[in-house]
Amino acid sequence: QVQLVESGGGSVQAGGSLRLSCAASGRTFGSYAMGWFRQAPGKEREFVVSINYTGGRTYYADSVKGRFTISRDNAKNTVYLQMNSLKPEDTAVYYCAAHRVFGRWNDQKLRLDYWGQGTQVTVSS
Repeated sequence: QVQLVESGGGSVQAGGSLRLSCAASGRTFGSYAMGWFRQAPGKEREFVVSINYTGGRTYYADSVKGRFTISRDNAKNTVYLQMNSLKPEDTAVYYCAAHRVFGRWNDQKLRLDYWGQGTQVTVSS
């Protein structure tokens, strides 16, 4: 069993930055690919980014490419999402996810193994 706890959300003006963290419980963190999703009000949850087990490979959604950076520290069981040049359309609840299989998790039918509870990010114009 893996528990994921996000932190670092908040309110920021457009053009600003935030850094989200997702701390995972358990001793098998390195066995899971990690990723971030987001869900804006009235919209479906959407894939943002994923990172493989060692941090050597990533997939980004086109909407965040060049602005967001995912990283992981397996010694700390933590994955990070550095968000720069934030836009109002980035406003959403951001969720951390863990899955045994690394990939571009943009298939709505895909069922990931574990989810965090979410953290709110609000970007004002």
